Amino acid sequence: MIRFGLRLSTRGGKESLVRLVVMALAVSLGVAMLLLTLATINGLGAQNARGAWMATNPHSQRPTQRGGELSVTTPSLGSPIWWIVSSNQFENQLIVQIDVAATGAHPLIPPGIPSLPGPGQFYASPALAALLRTTPASELGSRFTGTMIGTIGASALPSPDDLVIVEGQSEHTMAEISGASVITSFVTSSSDGGPDTSGTTGLQIILAVLALVLLFPVLVFVGAAMRLSAARREQRFAAIRLAGATMRQVSVIATVEALVAAISGVTIGFCLYFVTKPALVHVPFAGQPLQASDLSIGLVDVLVVAIGVPIAAAVVARVALRRVQLSPLGVTRRVTPQPPRAYRVLPLIAGIAVLAYFVSVGRPTSASAQVQAYLLGFFLTMLGLVLAGPWLIMTGSKLMASRTSRVPVLLAGRRLSDNPKGSFRAISGLILAIFVTSVSVGTISTILADHGSTSSSAPASRTVTDQFAFTTNNSIPSVSQSVVESLRSIRGVKGVTIVYVAPANLRIDGRVPNINGLGGDLQDGLVSCAELASTPALGRCHAGATYAALGDDVAFMRVTRSVTVAASTTWPSAQPTTNVTKLPVQLIAVATNGSTSVIEKVQTVLDRDFMFESTTSLFGEVDAKSSQLLNELRTSSEVVTLASLLIAGCSLAVAMAAGVSERKRPFGLLRLSGAPLGVLQRMVAFETAGPLLVISVASAMTGFVASDLFLRSQLGLTLRPPGMSYYFIVGGGLVGALAMIASTLPLLDRSTRPQNVRME
Repeated sequence: MIRFGLRLSTRGGKESLVRLVVMALAVSLGVAMLLLTLATINGLGAQNARGAWMATNPHSQRPTQRGGELSVTTPSLGSPIWWIVSSNQFENQLIVQIDVAATGAHPLIPPGIPSLPGPGQFYASPALAALLRTTPASELGSRFTGTMIGTIGASALPSPDDLVIVEGQSEHTMAEISGASVITSFVTSSSDGGPDTSGTTGLQIILAVLALVLLFPVLVFVGAAMRLSAARREQRFAAIRLAGATMRQVSVIATVEALVAAISGVTIGFCLYFVTKPALVHVPFAGQPLQASDLSIGLVDVLVVAIGVPIAAAVVARVALRRVQLSPLGVTRRVTPQPPRAYRVLPLIAGIAVLAYFVSVGRPTSASAQVQAYLLGFFLTMLGLVLAGPWLIMTGSKLMASRTSRVPVLLAGRRLSDNPKGSFRAISGLILAIFVTSVSVGTISTILADHGSTSSSAPASRTVTDQFAFTTNNSIPSVSQSVVESLRSIRGVKGVTIVYVAPANLRIDGRVPNINGLGGDLQDGLVSCAELASTPALGRCHAGATYAALGDDVAFMRVTRSVTVAASTTWPSAQPTTNVTKLPVQLIAVATNGSTSVIEKVQTVLDRDFMFESTTSLFGEVDAKSSQLLNELRTSSEVVTLASLLIAGCSLAVAMAAGVSERKRPFGLLRLSGAPLGVLQRMVAFETAGPLLVISVASAMTGFVASDLFLRSQLGLTLRPPGMSYYFIVGGGLVGALAMIASTLPLLDRSTRPQNVRME
């Protein structure tokens, strides 16, 4: 029977050969996208692992139980070293600065360098070394002390474009730095999946969710390819059974046919993967491109795809024969399948309930538990959409058929209620793509809106701020006049403003508020009105006022996240009772002409004079660490959206190809019975476009609900309406789908002509 199955698959005539080729090509596309998705996930893991050592801190010196997993550190290979990690930025690029000092003759050596740099020496990553050679020292090089003695190896850098510097200091200098610590080993991996340069676990979880929502449609597409022309094969196998074949023999034939198509598709898919893989290296999934060796698939991935896909094809082929097994004659006569039941909506409700649960009771404490919990919620939601879709189509089609008198609409409603699963299968890929797009765009646009944004012409985009403290406990004692003069001497600087920590007895508009309500020890900022006038991005004083009290939007902008402050804000007047210049400093703001060169010179002065206390950025924008993560999320969202729409287009193409083949005989019989061609074409349009548009709206709304629940529980944010780009993306996808549906309508004329109807 195996040889007979091979003959039917490869020599069964033009129809069998076309079906085999189409199935193999469809499977190959799904396999290629599945392999590329797995390779990307592996690449991000390898990228995180290479940079894990930069996340070393006093709490990661030995294996500790965290969230059910162990954080792994290297064994001590030398005497302990002083260690502190800080960061600054250059033209919106994050620079990770690691200062070290030896405590013994044979110190611990960080990865990627041959020896520990001494005082006045540093190692730089190749990308940073190139910048230091081509950028004036006043804009970058003066931030670092000493001489470069080598470059950091690629094995210690997450990306070739990363800007990293390991700078040597004296032991005495490091001992006086607040935040410096002595370490005995380096982190090689973590339960969080690598270094968290942002300190924001929620953003890492978003990336995991995006990986899931991309992987799920790929698996659905592979399954759709396996069911290509399922109805036509059911009829053929039923005819073979009526001719005397046993069920076991028919099962062998079906399995052989499915395996031939699947194995051919897997082989072609692996070839497509190796051809397209080099292009992915340049995609900055995590804000920076991967290294060439990162995009790889392991033996387990190869075995899962190479063995799993053919096995899945065989299982689908066997499942498709269940009606043949029950009643081959009934299949030939096209017995109506069992209608879907209302319980199919339960997984969708469960997925939304899981996400809503974390809003009401709070998210899990550990990062690994959060990833598992949120992935479960999104997985159930997507599974629920796939399962509930046929029931929704059946319910809507019955309602449509009962309320219309138009023949095409009536026929479409009856056909939809007769086989809602097959109708939903044609549009399931696009429905999932719209859900993915809604979740991605809704989440990322809300985070970007919450962090604030300014136009290129706004004062905030031309003002550099250096945030020192939120409280009196970690503010710097003062800013020397020489630093202020250095800033004012830069051509293009318009003004310098120093914001001080307000004393407890400060009178504001005649009252003594003492403490701001943001955490118990967070106090208002105090600023001179003469200086504030030179930095309009921070607001202004009342006429005639000498000092003003700045609220948390300015003084504590790293706490509130929403950092954009209108230049027209008028701050309340303040009456200090002490010498203002003796107060601790919260913030320095420097207004510039907006030139990139001037901005970098200002940041260089601030980073040089406040090396370990400095957190410079443009006012109204997030700092460099968060900027990198937001760029990472934006890029990942765009990749996921485009990939999802591509997968949806392939799924729809496969479904339409199957639909043309499966509808040939019933539509031909309708035409023979007198139904005009125009009626059939309108019926096909209603049958496909109607469920597509209705379920698409439901999918988009579900995506926004899931995104809102995730944002509320994980980040404490409320979903913001997406921009016009979302509607263009979704609208373009729907228009493309409708165009694809319309392109198949002319085929009905050729495939339903009387001479093409076969009376089997």
